[in-house]
Amino acid sequence: MDQQLIDLLRASGRASYAELARQVGLSSPAVHERVGKLETAGVITGYRAVVDPGSVGLDVTALVSVIESDMVDDTGVEAAMREVPGIEDCWRVAGSEGYVLKVRVTDIPALEATIDALNRIRGVARTRTTVVLSTKWEGRHA
Repeated sequence: MDQQLIDLLRASGRASYAELARQVGLSSPAVHERVGKLETAGVITGYRAVVDPGSVGLDVTALVSVIESDMVDDTGVEAAMREVPGIEDCWRVAGSEGYVLKVRVTDIPALEATIDALNRIRGVARTRTTVVLSTKWEGRHA
């Protein structure tokens, strides 16, 4: 039942408890309680609007791999990256890169500024950037 509610909320985070209840065959108060428990347990971590990046001027998307120096403080690198504008997502990965970042910015000069800011972070040895030409799909569960 919880997985069914999660799937429904991933598809439409604005669905009312009454609508969710109708779809899963429970009462609205029962759905409210179950969703509340999922939120309290940290399974559901939030709700957000999904916005078309181009419609708000974020016309350039890039994936930036961050290669750490040998002497690195993960928490310091992560904290510094969190402060860099334009970084939407950050994944810690296995392999030669330590992190992969999804960056969304207005234009190529803004991307260059973001990459420069990343390369100035203590503990970052270098970056490798892949510019996205087009997005075929994103957020498949949305």
